[in-house]
Amino acid sequence: LATLAESVLGECLRLAQDEIRVAHGEIVGSGFAAVGYGSLGGAELGFASDLDLVFVYDDAIANGESDGERPLEGPRYVARLAQRVVHWLTVQSHAGRLYEVDVRLRPDGGKGMLVVSLDAFAEYQRERAWIWEQQALVRARVIAGDAGTGSRFAEMRAAALAQPRDAAA
Repeated sequence: LATLAESVLGECLRLAQDEIRVAHGEIVGSGFAAVGYGSLGGAELGFASDLDLVFVYDDAIANGESDGERPLEGPRYVARLAQRVVHWLTVQSHAGRLYEVDVRLRPDGGKGMLVVSLDAFAEYQRERAWIWEQQALVRARVIAGDAGTGSRFAEMRAAALAQPRDAAA
C-alpha cells in the first residue's frame, strides 16, 4: 500500500507541476519534494491510513521567480504546487477520495507555512522542535520530487537525529 501511495503521489505531483507550469511558467532550480511521515514514511501504510506529508524546497529558489505570463516568486510558486498536490490527493470524485492528507507535521504545525525551505526546516529541528517531532523524523523520508532536494533532506534528517541530547532533560 505504501508503494502504491508513492506512485500516486508522484503522479499527483506531476499533474500539479503541469498545471502550475501552464499558469505561471517554470522556476529555475525548483527543488521541491514531498516528505512522508508516519505509516507512509515507515512504509507501513494500512487501508485506513492517511498520508502524513511535509513539503520542502531548496533554498536556492527563495529569491527566484517563475518565467510565465503570470510569474510567481519562489516561495509562492512552491506553495501553489503543494496546494495542487494536496488537491489532487483529496479531491472528491464519484469513486471517493484517493487519500486523506495530514500536513500538520510541518514546522510550527497548522500555524506554519505549507511548504518550508530546507534551511528553515533544519533550523526548526535544531532549535524549536518538540521531542515528539524529532521522534516522528525517525520515520520520515522523501516520497516524491527532486532527487537533489531529497538527498539534502536525508542529510539534514541524519544531522537532526544525531544531535547530542541532554539525558537529564
